Amino acid sequence: MKTTSPALYKSDIKSLPLINSGKVRDIYGIDDDHMLIVTTDRISAFDVILPDPIPGKGAVLTAMSNFWFDLTRHIIPNHLSDRRLEEILPDADERAPVQDRSVIVLRQKPLPVEAVVRGYIIGSCWKDYQKTGAICGIKLHKGLKQAERLPEPIFTPSTKSELGEHDENISFEESVALLGREMAEKVRDVSLQIYQYAADYARQRGIIIADTKFEFGTDKNGGLVLIDEILTPDSSRFWPADSYGPGTSPPSFDKQYVRDYLETLDWNKKAPGPRLPDVVIRNTAAKYREARERLMS
Repeated sequence: MKTTSPALYKSDIKSLPLINSGKVRDIYGIDDDHMLIVTTDRISAFDVILPDPIPGKGAVLTAMSNFWFDLTRHIIPNHLSDRRLEEILPDADERAPVQDRSVIVLRQKPLPVEAVVRGYIIGSCWKDYQKTGAICGIKLHKGLKQAERLPEPIFTPSTKSELGEHDENISFEESVALLGREMAEKVRDVSLQIYQYAADYARQRGIIIADTKFEFGTDKNGGLVLIDEILTPDSSRFWPADSYGPGTSPPSFDKQYVRDYLETLDWNKKAPGPRLPDVVIRNTAAKYREARERLMS
């Protein structure tokens, strides 16, 4: 479904206090137990927020996250609340710009580790494998090709960076040091379970989920909860199954298209980011919409 609403680079909700403005999401406080998360049309690459938004991107990410949160609820609880946006933002004029890109969530305590699951060898892990034959301390057999499917999905955690800094891949034992063994093992096991479930679902719809990133928090009782976003083109690598083949970097329905364009520029991957041509903006928006249509149809 093609959106006709104007792009939203930054939200401006006056009736709620702004807690944080990240790479993509603006987070507002509601009360001690709830927050409002607005997913803007900002796009980041190499941990730098680019100056041009991708129209409709925030609505796509919100719809896809909500879809996957509902679909994986049997595996792990998530942070979505059942409160309605009209209750939180009763003013229709204030509500309209964020209507299709907002979620009301329960406050959780975020874990200091991002949970990355890789089913295929691509991106930074391909570079690491070429240098060391391993990914995040996990030794792999020799002779793997770029974008080749791994014998089984692997869990490769990373640290969470501050805005503008780069995430750092860490070993599982390093995640144990940050989370404790019981929690680290639970995060790993749940992440692999969600990935396998989603990968099987997506493959039936012609999409390969090459890798993905999850974020978790804990509730007031210390229970593990899925937070942030899940299985979107911002947090995952989606490939068309009908044109996939190992040995090259496959085309994708995610922001890899933007990264590939930026790699052609003489840019040091530090802020400020370069402007995007109109054709790159249009094509990126189309790729996000197609991912949504394929997976949610």
